[in-house]
Amino acid sequence: MSSLSAISPIDGRYSKNTQPLQSFFSEAALIQYRVRVEIEYLIALSHVSLKGWDFGMLLDKAVELRNWAKNLSEEEILGIKEIEKTTNHDVKAVEYAVKNKLDSLGLDYYKELVHFGLTSQDINNTAIPWSLKDAVDQVLMPKLMSIVEKIESQGDQWKDQPMLARTHGQPASPTNLGKEWYVFAIRLRGQIEPLNHIPYKAKFGGATGNLNAHHIAFPEIDWISFADNFVNLQLGLVRNSMTTQIEPYDSLAAQLDAWKRIGNIMIDFSRDVWTYISMDYFKQEIKAGEVGSSAMPHKVNPIDFENAEGNLGIANALFEHLSGKLPISRLQRDLTDSTVLRNLGVPFAHLLIALNSLERGLNKIILNAQKMDEDLDNNWAVVAEAIQTILRREKYPNPYETLKELTRSNSKITRETIHEFVDTLDIEQRIKDELKGISPKNYTGVYPKKG
Repeated sequence: MSSLSAISPIDGRYSKNTQPLQSFFSEAALIQYRVRVEIEYLIALSHVSLKGWDFGMLLDKAVELRNWAKNLSEEEILGIKEIEKTTNHDVKAVEYAVKNKLDSLGLDYYKELVHFGLTSQDINNTAIPWSLKDAVDQVLMPKLMSIVEKIESQGDQWKDQPMLARTHGQPASPTNLGKEWYVFAIRLRGQIEPLNHIPYKAKFGGATGNLNAHHIAFPEIDWISFADNFVNLQLGLVRNSMTTQIEPYDSLAAQLDAWKRIGNIMIDFSRDVWTYISMDYFKQEIKAGEVGSSAMPHKVNPIDFENAEGNLGIANALFEHLSGKLPISRLQRDLTDSTVLRNLGVPFAHLLIALNSLERGLNKIILNAQKMDEDLDNNWAVVAEAIQTILRREKYPNPYETLKELTRSNSKITRETIHEFVDTLDIEQRIKDELKGISPKNYTGVYPKKG
């Protein structure tokens, strides 16, 4: 009953969709990444010449400590939550748990180096970007790229399918279905490329960002280089060396804004596919046992594209709030970022639900080329642009106005209407033949077949 009792659908109705993100954005995941940062930091200290310290025993256990930190059991995570009931501080509870682990391994000698010189934000502002980076690399970006590749594949499949275009909802110069799919693939790739270059910034500099405690204890050590190497090389992030108590979140905001733009493009795409389905340009595969409407047995609704659009809207609203709020903090730090950051996984969960829905919908649509051809045959007026353009080329007087009068004075423009009109023109026969060779199906222009 746990999923049925969940307040949020991402942990309830859609929990199977969002399960891959639990390893990165859940409370358990945050604890796991905090422990990993604490252990990595302790090991990093063993490579610095701290006067009076011998790190031989710690180095002997480094592999074991790393394996433990990466594979905390549910019981161990619950144990940390139990410690938190006493400390009323989540990061301090992690510190005590790490110290307890050192005790169990006979490494109590090193206990006071756990969390040495740090504040809680040195842990949070490394654990959170680390977990986000892993979630993007392992789950979100692969799923997004599979959607882009699916769109491109369908674009390849339909690159020669002519289709009536609609601008302002009205019949317009024909296009190719494949080209319309390429438009969205290129737009998505255009946002993914800069997103991949936005760094995962992390803060690691003590209580107010100046490494005060580190420097006062061991002034002979270059702590700036140590912190840079630890964050950049050991954690695989990018250290922001000029901060207050917290990382200012400007890079995170840029990432969230980029994801929002990607979401906007996918909303646009979902609405277009939905519209094409409503125009009968696509049929949908029927799955045995599925019901489209509780009252109308004939219906097969485009629910996957509707679900995608709805979840993308929620994701984008949250991306916008997070990117707008997080970079703002009073003086050296207030606590509003902490509670807001706990929701970082929520928009990505809605995004993942949307991606899965979009993928499912794209796999179900079946081209109805007959309907597309019928629409083209029923809209011969769209070749008026082609005819008046060629007449301009031939210096024919007032071709635009002539075609405007023709198309607006006839309630129904057909192939015969166009050809009869061409025969009335005072032009050479070769030009008439050229004009009569134009049809809605071949007046589709040119475009790069692969974008």
